[in-house]
Amino acid sequence: MTAPLLTSTHWGVYEVEAREGRVVALHPFRHDPDPSAIGSGMPEALHSRARVLRPAVRRSVLEHGPGAARERRGAEPFIEVDWDVALDLVAGEITRVRTQHGNASIFGGSYGWSSAGRFHHAQSQVHRFLNCCGGYVRHVTSYSLGAGRTLMPHVVMPIDEVQARQTAWSVIEEHTTLLVAFGGVPARNLQVNAGGAAQHESASAMARLARSGVACVNVGAATSDMSAGPGVEWLSIRPNTDTAVMLGLAHTLITEGLHDEAFLARYTVGFAPLRDYILGHGDGVPKSVEWAGAIADAAPERLRELARRMARSRTMINASWSLQRADHGEQPFWMTVALACLLGQVGLPGGGFGFGYGAVNAVGAWASAFSGPVLPQGDNAVQAFIPVARLTDMLLSPGAPFAYDGKMQRYPDARLVYWCGGNPFHHHQDLNRLLLAWRRPETIVVHEQFWTATAKHADIVLPATTSLERDDLGSASRDRFVIAMRRAAPAPGLARDDFEIFRDLAQRLGVEHAFTEGRTAREWLVHLYERSRERAAGAGIDLPAFDVLWEQGFAEIPRPPQPPVLLQEFRADPERHRLPTPSGRIELHSATIAGFGYANCPGHPVWQEPQEWLGSALAQRFPLHLLSHQPVTRLHSQYDHVGVSRRAKIAGREPVALHPDDAHARGLVPGDVVRVYNDRGACLAGLRTDPGLRRGVALLATGAWYDPQEPGVSGTLDKHGNPNMLCPDRGASDLSQGCSAHSCLVEIERFTQAPPTVTAFDPPAFVARRRRRMGDDPAPPPTAS
Repeated sequence: MTAPLLTSTHWGVYEVEAREGRVVALHPFRHDPDPSAIGSGMPEALHSRARVLRPAVRRSVLEHGPGAARERRGAEPFIEVDWDVALDLVAGEITRVRTQHGNASIFGGSYGWSSAGRFHHAQSQVHRFLNCCGGYVRHVTSYSLGAGRTLMPHVVMPIDEVQARQTAWSVIEEHTTLLVAFGGVPARNLQVNAGGAAQHESASAMARLARSGVACVNVGAATSDMSAGPGVEWLSIRPNTDTAVMLGLAHTLITEGLHDEAFLARYTVGFAPLRDYILGHGDGVPKSVEWAGAIADAAPERLRELARRMARSRTMINASWSLQRADHGEQPFWMTVALACLLGQVGLPGGGFGFGYGAVNAVGAWASAFSGPVLPQGDNAVQAFIPVARLTDMLLSPGAPFAYDGKMQRYPDARLVYWCGGNPFHHHQDLNRLLLAWRRPETIVVHEQFWTATAKHADIVLPATTSLERDDLGSASRDRFVIAMRRAAPAPGLARDDFEIFRDLAQRLGVEHAFTEGRTAREWLVHLYERSRERAAGAGIDLPAFDVLWEQGFAEIPRPPQPPVLLQEFRADPERHRLPTPSGRIELHSATIAGFGYANCPGHPVWQEPQEWLGSALAQRFPLHLLSHQPVTRLHSQYDHVGVSRRAKIAGREPVALHPDDAHARGLVPGDVVRVYNDRGACLAGLRTDPGLRRGVALLATGAWYDPQEPGVSGTLDKHGNPNMLCPDRGASDLSQGCSAHSCLVEIERFTQAPPTVTAFDPPAFVARRRRRMGDDPAPPPTAS
């Protein structure tokens, strides 16, 4: 039998059907029980109008030199050039910035989701290249888990270790009797996994819970956050009030003597100050269910009974990643841990806590944490960094101080932004503010396959191949397959692999050998895979030789002998299996965090009002709480321009959901084009209604390509439905500086004018080259007005 031609993506593995050098269809991987439909649009995208086919330079840059007319980014035409011209320009700018300002003025932007391939991984490639050139300003944490990732090492262990050890679905199915899910377990997110998802098993695991008699409580604003079925209850609460609800549950456990004092004494530190806070000994405010119910708009008796059920059940508490993408986003994660410790079931099969069941396919998987081949990025000689969600602050305020995880840092002065993989005009908040900040760097270089908003707002755009147009290896931690990703089609136009682009740049900059180590792309694949085979053997995993893998198409990694139970070893022997916290135990009060002195993130979990929520004065003007959830039709903004994502639009725009009563009160009906707005900006969307949505809440998925009515103008209307026109760009707290997109209030009204044409997927204007005069110095920065 001939091995199938396979490709791996973040939303699944597919068997590729190609004819005469063109990919015509992707079919589900034969070992995937629940394949995602997202991949069906990829063949269409390869030759879409949005494809970047040739190197292109913004006209003013080519004619007047770097830094020219920066306020025209996003509006000015491009001139297509040959590769030598483009690479000479990029190499010249890297040399100029390094010489005049140092490597700490180069920001290496990449968010890592560009390709599931392990060698042609855009983030690894650009970081390796920039390290060979002397280093760059990096980012830390992530938009998805910024608050949780910074908090958890202080409380339990690094979040990646928690996720790698998280209790498997099979254990929950067998042992759990009550699953309480704050933020739900949204099935739409289970399509994806960073690095690949060869087997989608999590959605079926949720179905098995119902058949096993596991009772599930979906605590949140939408029934769609947990699949409906027998045993699933919805506890509707206001967004951003999960911490208050957890505190109210904890108050009942403590005052009714239902908490486990022995567990708290042996496995935790800091219960006493947390208990005093919950009982109101310091501020005179007991955090009772009556108090919590008033904040969350939930019945106190229902909260009290839930606490009692949790105490008499084998209870698993899940907190979705979305909870910590908000003001004070650390608090719901910290309080999740505290609530589980009060129950005393941490480390027991089916009990305790978890983060992100329903966030990605790998969470809850019974699979090895072995991650497969990884391209070394090298050592970064630059110490400066930013929390990833503080991109705009860095660009607008070079040299300004910022707090982060107990230390004061300063924003570097980024003169050159090099972006390869990722789309800040998708994943960053407050796009009008970003647009002003985007004018500050002297040069912006972008590698892209498609004319996204980030590409349209660049100075130099280099056309990159997609994963279907190059050889690679697919592998991900807690995924059970390694995939031979053989090239299925030639690259269109002049598109090149990122590796080839960086190799040619490295040659111009005198670091070619450091970057390539004398290897071709194919030799790198063999080298990385064989090194991973050695690591696999050390973990008891037998992988075939490279040639065998390449011939048969994939290799299967066996499951570990036993499914994981989070903190099982720690519970069995807390001295032998000390946690990597200062105390070696779970820290319900952290002396370290308390010592930082952050008013917005004190030493134990607390309720603090978000800047924007339905209990704030701002709700009088903007009475809808906007939640910008992950879409079901794509991953972030990838492939928004084709396939299932484009077919799901309403009037060509991203759908926004309201409860039918909220729509009726505004005179709106499904299918209307509506204006969603607040003081930060406005976008158009297509209305749908959902009776399973809490009143006062609007849902608008992330990922619609930014489409300004007046390109390059801050404050203009987005025509397409990008929620980051509306979401705030402020740190969750001084501890993490994480993304706070879910603390966002808006209003919605019918758009009464003729809806403008959506042009998000059109390429920019191109003009013929007139002349070229490259100056030695960049043009002065524009005023941000």
